Amino acid sequence: MLNWLKEDVACVFERDPAAQSVFEIITTYPGVHAILIHRVSHHCWTAGFKWLARFIAHLGRFLTGIEIHPAAVIGRRFFIDHGMGVVIGETTIIGDDCTLYHGVTLGGTTWNKGKRHPTLHNGVVIGAGAKVLGPIEIGAGARVGSNSVVLKAVPAGATVVGIPAHIVDNQAKKTQRSELANKMGFNAYGTTADMPDPIAHAINRMLDHIQVLDTQIATLQIALNKAGINCTETPISTLNGCEIDDGYE
Repeated sequence: MLNWLKEDVACVFERDPAAQSVFEIITTYPGVHAILIHRVSHHCWTAGFKWLARFIAHLGRFLTGIEIHPAAVIGRRFFIDHGMGVVIGETTIIGDDCTLYHGVTLGGTTWNKGKRHPTLHNGVVIGAGAKVLGPIEIGAGARVGSNSVVLKAVPAGATVVGIPAHIVDNQAKKTQRSELANKMGFNAYGTTADMPDPIAHAINRMLDHIQVLDTQIATLQIALNKAGINCTETPISTLNGCEIDDGYE
């Protein structure tokens, strides 16, 4: 328990640049208080002291504004930033190194008993005000945008936003775009990492279109060569180091 507490405090320095000292974190961070109280209430719950566990969790909710059911399973280095209004349901399972912001709900969509709350794998980040509902899985390293409503499983490494939430970033697509952007001497992800910025979205669509054109041209060249028409490939020039006449002296 003590080692887990040390990890819970240490991870705050990694994820909150406003943190100044261990004493400040222990005395003024409600997210840390809520996690510590939950560790105690969860131990009571698993030991069979259900009412005591619920009462301790109730006190934690009163003191921190964060409601965590004592039956919820929470991994190591869990961080709740700000925390007010966070609700974590009974059958929720949270892996290691996850981060939640204020107003997040990990809720259920049915009154039936059994698994009815989400499972968060390692390294998941959920933005402020997001709602993740039902017995769905959020893959390792996934990100949920602020105020999103997630009703379906999210693959590992993906970023989802919106109501209902949809994927706006995919690691495989991101890698493909990055390679093409670097080949052109331009990186669209300098503008945005995983938010649906309209300008970056237009650039990314352009890069996708160029990728398709490159593939079609390569296929056409192969077909022409097989037909006996000599067609040599001209390397795509890069923009690195080139001078562009912008019309200004």
